[in-house]
Amino acid sequence: MNWSDNMKTEWYLDFVDPSYRPAREDLIVLFRVEPASGISMREAVGRVASESSIGTWTTLTTMTPEKRRLMAKAYEIKGRWVKVAYPLDLFEAGNMPQVLSSIAGNIFGMKAVKNLRFEDVRWSPKLIKSFRGPQFGIDGIRKLFGVRDRPLTATVMKPKVGMSSEEHARAGYEAWVGGIELLKDDENLAGQRFNQFERRVTRSLKLRDRAERETGKRKSYLINVTAETREMLRRAKFVKEQGGEYVMVDILTVGWAGVQSLREECEDLGLAIHAHRAFHAAFTRKREHGMSMLAVAKVARLVGIDQLHIGTAIGKLETPREEVLALQEAITGRNIKGKKHILAQGWDGIKPVFPVTSGGLHPGLIPEIISMFGKDIVIQVGGGTWGHPLGGRAGAAAVRQALDAALKGVSLDEYAETRKELRVALEKWGYVKPK
Repeated sequence: MNWSDNMKTEWYLDFVDPSYRPAREDLIVLFRVEPASGISMREAVGRVASESSIGTWTTLTTMTPEKRRLMAKAYEIKGRWVKVAYPLDLFEAGNMPQVLSSIAGNIFGMKAVKNLRFEDVRWSPKLIKSFRGPQFGIDGIRKLFGVRDRPLTATVMKPKVGMSSEEHARAGYEAWVGGIELLKDDENLAGQRFNQFERRVTRSLKLRDRAERETGKRKSYLINVTAETREMLRRAKFVKEQGGEYVMVDILTVGWAGVQSLREECEDLGLAIHAHRAFHAAFTRKREHGMSMLAVAKVARLVGIDQLHIGTAIGKLETPREEVLALQEAITGRNIKGKKHILAQGWDGIKPVFPVTSGGLHPGLIPEIISMFGKDIVIQVGGGTWGHPLGGRAGAAAVRQALDAALKGVSLDEYAETRKELRVALEKWGYVKPK
């Protein structure tokens, strides 16, 4: 560093370089940047790249040319959309908390930006190899159930909390024998006084076994193990001991370190991981600031979950259709082509994640869901199963009847003429899209 460098009070613009061409192993982040009043776009972008790599608010006497090679480079600015390249050496291999503390850390609180949104990330090949990715993925989950040519079905108990362990298990049995494959705990059911974890697991899995014997079909239970990390791992072991195949985890509330620990444990136990995205809308819903669900989904795939909720576009939760489809592509595609506001991504052997559509679904919406997503989807119907006037078993049957009709290309109204469960469901909900 020469004397003229020392005379500077700040060096943010050094992090903006339109001539830079990213290296193959650079990690690329796509940001949407809205500068604060009185700050130019280049100044705001320079601050983002600086604060997320090696910079600070002033020049440093400790800076050397070798350290400067770790500078992030904002190399493309198109309107409010900015691409920043980060050298691989900035990151610790296999450490997702450290990676995100870098590229999604202090930058959101900088005064120089009015709004900042982390839109997408492109993982580099070497960084990808340092993470496990899904253990089972779509093919492994399909092999578990012996189902290759249609969506899988799931339901979450309603009310989501309040049932006793015995009530929960009995209701799950009704759904299983009605035709649904997967029973799921909801995000806030853990080990409450009225529904203790171990009791719920043992009773539910015993009735799962009974449902399999009676139907001749594989059934399973997505058991919520969300808790303090050591307790979460203990619960995963208990699930395995009782004959379970899955655990469920609220990936954002336990944090990425917790998810990585669970992924390690589930590798040894041979358990699949169902990921619930509770809490995401706290920072993904606002389109101008925060982090997109697309970026969250790509983090989750790399860390190694097997199933992930992506929304419906037609249910009760706010998610635009184009975003839901982008999420599906991001977690199922093997090589993602770059397009407007989405980065290209090669997954280098990382398995695809089974997408789950949920939130305000009922039998009348299933044909549109299949038309939108195709067959590689888990269709989760909660209220649309348990709100059925004839009860949960009939609600589960109606879900499967609607699925069968859609796959055969038969209208639901026609199919319902000889199927009471579907007819009653249509009489209650028709084709309404919840708001």
